Amino acid sequence: MSTDKPNSIWTPAFALLCLAQFLGYAQYFMLQPTFPLYVTSLGGTPFEVGIVLSCFAVTSVLFRPFIGCWADRWSESGVLISGLIVLAASMLLCFVPVVGTTMLANGIRGIGWAGLNTGGYSLLALSAPPSRRGEASGYYSGVQSGPTILLPAVALWIIDAPFGGFRGVFAFAILLAATGAAVGVLLARSGLRGHRDAPPEVSTSWWREIFDIMERDIILASVLLFCLHVALPAVASFVVLYAREIGVPNIGWFYIVSGATSVLARPLLGRVSGQIGRSESLVAGFIMQTIALGMLALATNLAWLLISGALFMAGTAIGTATTLALAVERAQPERRGRAMATFSVAFPLSGGVGALISGSMVELVGYFWMYLIVAALGAIGLVLTAMNWSRLNSAESRV
Repeated sequence: MSTDKPNSIWTPAFALLCLAQFLGYAQYFMLQPTFPLYVTSLGGTPFEVGIVLSCFAVTSVLFRPFIGCWADRWSESGVLISGLIVLAASMLLCFVPVVGTTMLANGIRGIGWAGLNTGGYSLLALSAPPSRRGEASGYYSGVQSGPTILLPAVALWIIDAPFGGFRGVFAFAILLAATGAAVGVLLARSGLRGHRDAPPEVSTSWWREIFDIMERDIILASVLLFCLHVALPAVASFVVLYAREIGVPNIGWFYIVSGATSVLARPLLGRVSGQIGRSESLVAGFIMQTIALGMLALATNLAWLLISGALFMAGTAIGTATTLALAVERAQPERRGRAMATFSVAFPLSGGVGALISGSMVELVGYFWMYLIVAALGAIGLVLTAMNWSRLNSAESRV
């Protein structure tokens, strides 16, 4: 299929995979500040904002087992393409200005998100050289976070533009996902796919096979990833409402600075995580996140928000690269789709739980206590890292 060197990361297939992920995540990050503003413009409350964001998480979580099994039985690239098509089609419902319809659209979008990530992580496991998985994971997660530099700010600009508004954002979101699907077709033609020399086992009922995805080492990586991302809705989505609450203008700069930090940090810190150890990397990530959330609770101006956002994203960068490398290492080739579905479920699950908690706490106790509460939830990851310290580092030594 390819004449690339065995340890080469940037093969044509890997480049196409990263481009497809970039476009899919571009849609996601463009909608992060859009949905809170859109729902409140329709008369919704912060709690309803949390419900809309959680609808995305619910379907993404529920459909992961099915999609993971589908990837193993059919095609990893086919699952990725299908996910991007669903992401594009779901946005058509957002043109109906009703909160309930927005919930439905975000729920359908969650199914597409499950396909994008399950197919993408499975293809990453296929394309990453074993000796450079930490570095490849850093590049991959860096590409995924790349759109955070400009896309949220672009969305805010389109919303305020006389020719744009929310409909302009939704139309652009459709274009991004549709283009990603086209890139996915090129990726499928590159020949990158899993090994299916033998037919699937028939001794196990199909429905048992679908739900038989819980592998111990993958679950550990997934739980740690959940702890890393449970505060993300409070930082990435509710910050636009928080800035309005405390009277801070030009919040688009928050997304530019935090996004740039994430993109620059992920490849670098992905490499560092393989040098200083998995446990040490996770501890550093959780500590940076906790400090950043405490700073957000005390923020009174844009500069304070920018520093907090950059610190939070740096912690997220090193933690995400570490957990992704751990999951890729532990995934069995014949069950790669289901294993990566187990891992990637942490993204939407943490987003849904985090959105519900954030929205509820804003209405009950305000933004100050909301940020402190999500900081405490994320700090649980420190305890889990300490409890599995030797296990995390021993997994790295086996590579």
